[in-house]
Amino acid sequence: MFGRIISIAAAAALFPAITAASAQDAKPVAPSPESKPASAAANAGPPPAAAFAQLPFIEAPSLSPDGTRIAARIAIQGKMRLAIIPLADTTKLKLLDPGDFELTSWKWVNNDWLLLRAGEMQPVEGDSWYVSRAFGVRADGGKINVLATPTTGQNGADILWIARDGSPHVLIAMQNSIYMDENFWPQVRDFDVSTGKSKIVQASTTNVMDWYADTAGTVRMGIAYDDDRRSYRTLYRTQAGGSLKTIARTTGKGSTLSTLPALILPQSGKAIAIDDADGFDAVYDFDLDTMKIGAKIFDSPGYDVDGPFLDPTGTKLMGFQYTDTRSRTKWLDPTLAQVQADLDKAVPNLWPDIVSWSSDLSVLIVHIGAADSAGAYYLYRPADGRMSVFATINSTLGTRTYAPVKTVRYTARDGTEMSAVLTLPRGREAKNLPLILMPHGGPAVRDDEEWDWWTQFLASRGYAVLQPNYRGSTGFGTKFNKLGEGQWGLKMQDDLVDAVGWAAKQGIADPKRVCIVGASYGGYAAFRAAQRDKGVYRCAVSFAGVSDMTAMLRYDGSFLNGGRNKDYLRKQAPDLKAVSPINFAADFSTPILIMHGKTDQVVPVKQSREMVERLKAAGATYRYVEQPLGDHHFTRQADRLQFLEELEAFLTKYNPS
Repeated sequence: MFGRIISIAAAAALFPAITAASAQDAKPVAPSPESKPASAAANAGPPPAAAFAQLPFIEAPSLSPDGTRIAARIAIQGKMRLAIIPLADTTKLKLLDPGDFELTSWKWVNNDWLLLRAGEMQPVEGDSWYVSRAFGVRADGGKINVLATPTTGQNGADILWIARDGSPHVLIAMQNSIYMDENFWPQVRDFDVSTGKSKIVQASTTNVMDWYADTAGTVRMGIAYDDDRRSYRTLYRTQAGGSLKTIARTTGKGSTLSTLPALILPQSGKAIAIDDADGFDAVYDFDLDTMKIGAKIFDSPGYDVDGPFLDPTGTKLMGFQYTDTRSRTKWLDPTLAQVQADLDKAVPNLWPDIVSWSSDLSVLIVHIGAADSAGAYYLYRPADGRMSVFATINSTLGTRTYAPVKTVRYTARDGTEMSAVLTLPRGREAKNLPLILMPHGGPAVRDDEEWDWWTQFLASRGYAVLQPNYRGSTGFGTKFNKLGEGQWGLKMQDDLVDAVGWAAKQGIADPKRVCIVGASYGGYAAFRAAQRDKGVYRCAVSFAGVSDMTAMLRYDGSFLNGGRNKDYLRKQAPDLKAVSPINFAADFSTPILIMHGKTDQVVPVKQSREMVERLKAAGATYRYVEQPLGDHHFTRQADRLQFLEELEAFLTKYNPS
């Protein structure tokens, strides 16, 4: 369970209330970023590894509805803690120690209560399962309520809805058994987070694992999956109190869900959905009675839209989020649209991003940074144009600019065009540089222009870093994503080799000084490259990488409790064994650094341990470092620093800059 609430008295030093400027005509004037001439920076030398390894001092700050408090995750003594910070006196902040739980989200229910979602791996019947729970926390830190029925099962924190009227009510779907009986299927309960008491509003229904509520708090939809028949059913009620009826069904091997709403509106049959009707995810009106999209509301030509979000009352669209070369917001709310325009004008060389706001929009939190600057969070009050520093993300690196970042495009050997993010060492000519090829994890995610502590560290050491969005990456349309189906370790691996070829042809990279570095799926790609792509890379680095696809298939089936992703994994290659590096240890042709956290809950540490045993038996050149307290996401500063120091030493030996 969660640990104690800790009071920190000396927080004034952590949150300097420094007024940056007072603008005329209520226009924001942000402080100028720190900068140094390239020559001065070069003379000073690069920052130490410890500077890049610092945990971000603050993550995901969220204002209370009245704008008087902020909830955020902050770094204290090398670990992340949830902080509740009163803006009137930041010295009275409260820190919540989650103990062994992984804190995954926090949301304000009203001005007095927060709703937290957390989970951890727990032993269940001889196996390890990820167990989730929800908690109510009073804003003054004086009380914590566990939101669970006495027999809540594995998944106990599927948050469907939070009241927007100031009352302390939320809807949570939760299992009440780990066994396949009537209590295995989740029910939905209305919780009063201030008391922990609840009442059932939707009973369990056989095969329904996922429930959806509208913006008014009525459970309107459920998705039933029958594993035996490989079928999906969509259940829907037209209004509160109405019965659920099947409105859509798909059956047969390979069945997938039809379009589902991103937001269900209170009006009967009305919703908003993300659909790829034109080949790219866009926002559409959606008719629940016919399960069909209507008029297109918003798109980002050439890219997928991330999604819509609502105003604080839950009744009106505020805007849409999307990513082209970087993350952006299209504001529908006229006040925030004007604020964004003013901020863009005030800091034209940086990227102001409105991340949170009070219900009346009188107080905003704005992040100002860029791909080459970690930046800081600011408090902004539009009424008087006053902007003040709230917290710098990295106290050592500050808000200075570092290695430049840009998006480039290249063509794979089969003619497929794709993008990549290129980071170049500052102050050096982009010619004949040592290259780090860094494939992203996922693989169903993407890289874009953003501050990245790995790439900036490597660039500070003189390396060019190239992050290709290989086939199978998301964000570039359905066709591009599906090109990766069945291509793990095959054409997806070719795309990485082709990215190296492009960098060499452009004269940016020295083709004889290339190392591949990746984590998770990127770690798998590094394993596969060391085994398959002889002569392309001088060395490889895998953090938390997958080495055995069939073992990962078994692990995922248990971890996800139901096995619906087994079909997904089986589709990723014609023969999983044939693309599993663990089966080809004798083929490894480059030195490889392997690192893995012992507490990793995403990719089990045995994926690296067993790969190391095979490499040892084959007489391969490798170094293995296991982090006893490390996880999949580098949530401990000590693990970040150890990784960067091991990485630097390994590259110095096998691919010096």
